Amino acid sequence: MPVPPSETPPPEDQETPPGQEETPSLEPPVSPPETPVAEEGVAPPAPEVPPSPEVSPPTTAPSPPPPPIEPETPPEAPLPPPEPSEVVRFEKESKLPSLKKIILPIFALLFLIGIGVVVVRFVLPLIREPAEVTLTYWGLWEPESVMNGVIADWERDHPKIKISYSQQSPREYRERLQSALARDEGPDIFRFHNTWVPMLKNELDPVPATVMDAASFEAAFYAVARSDLRSGANYLGIPLEIDTLALFYNEDIFQAAGKTPPTTWEDLRNLASALTVRDETGNIQTAGVALGTTTNIWHWSDILGLMMVQNGATLSSPTGDLAEDALTYFTLFSKVDKVWDETLPSSMLAFSTGKLAMYFGFSWDVFEIKNTNPDLSFKIVSVPQLPGSNITWASYWVEGIAKKSDYTQEAWEFLKYLSSQEVMQKLYQAESQIRLFGEPYSRVDMANLIKTDPMVAPFVNQAQTAQSWYLASRTFDNGINDRMIKYFEDAVNAVNAGDTSEEALSTAASGVSQLLSQYGLGSYTVR
Repeated sequence: MPVPPSETPPPEDQETPPGQEETPSLEPPVSPPETPVAEEGVAPPAPEVPPSPEVSPPTTAPSPPPPPIEPETPPEAPLPPPEPSEVVRFEKESKLPSLKKIILPIFALLFLIGIGVVVVRFVLPLIREPAEVTLTYWGLWEPESVMNGVIADWERDHPKIKISYSQQSPREYRERLQSALARDEGPDIFRFHNTWVPMLKNELDPVPATVMDAASFEAAFYAVARSDLRSGANYLGIPLEIDTLALFYNEDIFQAAGKTPPTTWEDLRNLASALTVRDETGNIQTAGVALGTTTNIWHWSDILGLMMVQNGATLSSPTGDLAEDALTYFTLFSKVDKVWDETLPSSMLAFSTGKLAMYFGFSWDVFEIKNTNPDLSFKIVSVPQLPGSNITWASYWVEGIAKKSDYTQEAWEFLKYLSSQEVMQKLYQAESQIRLFGEPYSRVDMANLIKTDPMVAPFVNQAQTAQSWYLASRTFDNGINDRMIKYFEDAVNAVNAGDTSEEALSTAASGVSQLLSQYGLGSYTVR
């Protein structure tokens, strides 16, 4: 700092150094006293001393007199600016908040947002009143009166989940179902045939492990269901019933001829010839068995499929000796043995009216027969086998869930309820109120509940060894079954018209391959 000037003025002849000026004092300037001119020979009077300001006497020793005033020195040069790093640091500290002050509020905000999400997603649904859900369920064979009981039980325990069940017509059902699903207007739950998986796999929701994991599914149901309903690592439906092809025989005809039902195909062929009755012109009055043609035999495609797989043929590529021998054998009953022909009524009607000794059919055919002729006496046994074989044939229906349903979780919970032992027994009892028996149980652990019923036990007893393929009759699907059946129908008719089985199956095999490729099945084999 500059040194303040002394109270004593500088001598008049002392000039201020050029370029330097006095720094004004904070006190007002003091004018120098006038010095009188002394007369000659007289001493000049002493100068007047200005009065000192009135101050309290110092409590300490007086300060020494100030040093003599020296000329003012030039002002010190300004200090050099601080290093840039120091300036930057200063500005950061003074103008920007610290990193910690920024991060902590952000983490606090994210934490609060996370708590909010958890509350909205998990806590609020538990405390607020759930909305009512209505599940649409399309069935086929059971009227509302059968389903109402188990549905009422469910709704009583699940008051917020309602079930709207409707029985559909089997005619064009598959097409109506798939069209509705494509428009997002289909049912949440629906029945479908076990052979429809290739057509519906994109619309079917896989069975969740929380409802039934793979191990539980495989333990509960028959091997044919495990094979038919599997897609990758998932199952695409839960069967509520099982059905197999069996042999019906007219008890009165067999007793009159003293015969017992056949267990092999050779026995069946011999019996069919022995039991066929013709009039004097050779026309069949009572047929031994309905085999050999296509137009008037119910389930002929199932029967031919059974013969082929028992003989070791590959249905996806029906060529070679094994397939040809099976096709030839099927046509022998009309071409050679003449125990059946196309002039006869349908095999169902012929058997119901007592004009057919042996008939191949499924469990629901019992109701058709009894409705036509309640007094007919007949029994049911397992299908014949080739020596050393034990293969049967299955065709059954399954319950599935639409993948696009808004309520798949609720739908699966309901289907889990329907497939439980307790509810399946209730359904069976309700079905038995309107017909002879209910749908044969799909669960392996329930077979013993109906093993003593002569009308239903044969179908369940065959389920353990059953196989299935896309030759299932009377599904009315206008799809994989009906189109596949047409190729084999042409082969049967070609043989009956004089072609060899080799020629007939060569043409059929080409169509079969194309159809399987269309449904993404490639060289899929019988299951």
